[in-house]
Amino acid sequence: MLQKTFTLIQLAEKVGGSVQGDESLAINGLATIQDADQAKLSFIANPAYVKHLATTSAGAVILSPKLAEGFEGNALVHENPYLAYAKLSVEWDSVANFTPDISDRSVIAESASIGSNVYIGHGVVIADDVVIGDGVYVGDNVSIGANSELGSNSRLYSNVVVYHGVTIGERCTVQAGAVIGSEGFGFAPTGSGWQRISQLGGVVIGDDVEIGANTTIDRGALDNTVISNGVILDNQIQIAHNVVIGENTAIAACSAVAGSTTIGKNCIVGGASGIAGHLTITDGVHVTAMTMVIKSLTEPGAYSSGTGVQSNKDWKRSIARLRRLDSTESRLKAVEKRLDSINPE
Repeated sequence: MLQKTFTLIQLAEKVGGSVQGDESLAINGLATIQDADQAKLSFIANPAYVKHLATTSAGAVILSPKLAEGFEGNALVHENPYLAYAKLSVEWDSVANFTPDISDRSVIAESASIGSNVYIGHGVVIADDVVIGDGVYVGDNVSIGANSELGSNSRLYSNVVVYHGVTIGERCTVQAGAVIGSEGFGFAPTGSGWQRISQLGGVVIGDDVEIGANTTIDRGALDNTVISNGVILDNQIQIAHNVVIGENTAIAACSAVAGSTTIGKNCIVGGASGIAGHLTITDGVHVTAMTMVIKSLTEPGAYSSGTGVQSNKDWKRSIARLRRLDSTESRLKAVEKRLDSINPE
């Protein structure tokens, strides 16, 4: 594949920035500030990396106006260097810039509708009445069930499984191994075992949604499971049946959301968090990592549970004190009662 090359001014124009230094400098990729060479563009968004600015070999660096003032090298100046870097990264994304093709080793139902300029890899299976939009990328060994829809310019990486009756919007990315539309964990006790409950709903995913590798989104029991526009889900997340996630909410890896919970807009859920079922979390909530949410959260703000890391010796002492809390409280109440009897008001 031919390596794409841009001048520094071309890149600046793509993100609404300006150039300090050589506008005609040729750039053929992105790299970290420590490892970049003369043909690479780097960036500084974290103050911890400013120390590398004086010694970097990068051809140019994306900098804020303040940092650019004291820099003698070539710079792409932008108010938000991290956002500029994010927008430019797509220019060297081989999947975003794929060559359309449909593998002769794929299996596509005659009733399926396939848009223009799509890529469908080896071993892909597309079932009856599936609709694939324009500019879609479907990686090797993806399976798409009947009556599902995939919006334009979306990407499904290798080994993704999309069950029947799933709708995925435009410009979505689903990483390898994700499963969308699997049956929810629905069973009725019989007294001697469990009666499986057929999951009759579907999954509806909005536009510009990111779904990480090996994440699972279960279909609804009756209504749909809904992932709204702009949601980002990290790797290995479990979204249970009938969950609704509001716009632009982000959930980090290894978290789980139990059934029929609604999460509002613009929320952040830290890694390895657990959210119980049938709860409502309002807009603008930040749940820090490894938090267990067992009640609805009706006010925006940050919420935490658990304890931070300690040495094992200190942790054992803390746990020992925690176990004594009930008896300590009982003794304290007894002392307070005795003092009240000695010094009545």
